[in-house]
Formats: sequence, structure tokens, C-alpha cells
Amino acid sequence: MPDRAALDAVIKATLDERELEYRRTGEGAYLVSLPGTHRLATPCWLVVGDHALLVEAFVMRHAESGREELYDFLLRRNSRMYGVAWSLDRDGDVYLVGRLPLSAVTPDELDRLLGAVLSYADDNFDTMLRLGFGESIKREWAWRVKRGESLANLRAFARFADPDAG
Repeated sequence: MPDRAALDAVIKATLDERELEYRRTGEGAYLVSLPGTHRLATPCWLVVGDHALLVEAFVMRHAESGREELYDFLLRRNSRMYGVAWSLDRDGDVYLVGRLPLSAVTPDELDRLLGAVLSYADDNFDTMLRLGFGESIKREWAWRVKRGESLANLRAFARFADPDAG
């Protein structure tokens, strides 16, 4: 089994080579910012443990509404996912969580795993927001329209938030 210092070096070199933004918080512990399109950035922890590398990415705070539909949406995807699965913390915040055996920590496997995290978080983000915050987004849209405020950061949700988009 590789030692913590060797794994730390592999992780650091991989993140540097992929030109990813990160902060090293200790030996074998990194907070990586994965840049996306729908979700601007997904913060992802990589932490070397005694037997496995923990991968944990925060994706969305707890849903305000539509929890059952959101959880159903996420759980139906878990069986088709690589390396991580959808998870909730005690507050209902949504994460992607996985563990990789230390013997499997290689640059290619880290790249594959971080790519999976980014893809799952980014590709599903709009749907997750619609399911968990759709009513709030509709209210915000209407409030901004009524007051003549900018809708720029809500444009991705126009198809369900704008009553005139039909």
C-alpha cells in the first residue's frame, strides 16, 4: 500500500497537470474547484484515509420543495454512476460521495473520478434546481419582472420560470 506522502505527491501532480484550482489543507487533503457550465464550480474534497481516498463534493443545499421528486431523480441515477453516488447529509444537503482504494490512486483514475464528479454535478444541476427550488425560482422571476430587475442569472430557468416562455 502506498504511503500518504507518495499519494499526496500523485494527487498534487495530477491536479497541477490538469491545471485545476485547489487548496492543499494538509498532507493528502485537497479541496479542488471543478469548473462547470451549469454549476459554475463544484467544490470537491480529496482526502487520503487509512484505507481509501475519500471523494466528497457539495452539489446543492437542501431542497425547499419537491424533495421526494428530487430524491427519486438522484437515486435512480446512482446505479449507473462511476466512483461516486448521490448522498444527503443530516440537513438534507446534496453531495456526491465515493471512496477509491489507495492502491487505485493514479493520475488516470483521479482524472476519471474528478471528471465523473464534474459531469454528474454539472449535467444534473439545472434539473436539481428545478425540482428542489422551482417554486422559489418562479417567485424570484416574477418579483424581478415586476420591478424591472435583471433576469440574467435566471435565464437558464426561463423555460419553467417565465409564464410567457410556453
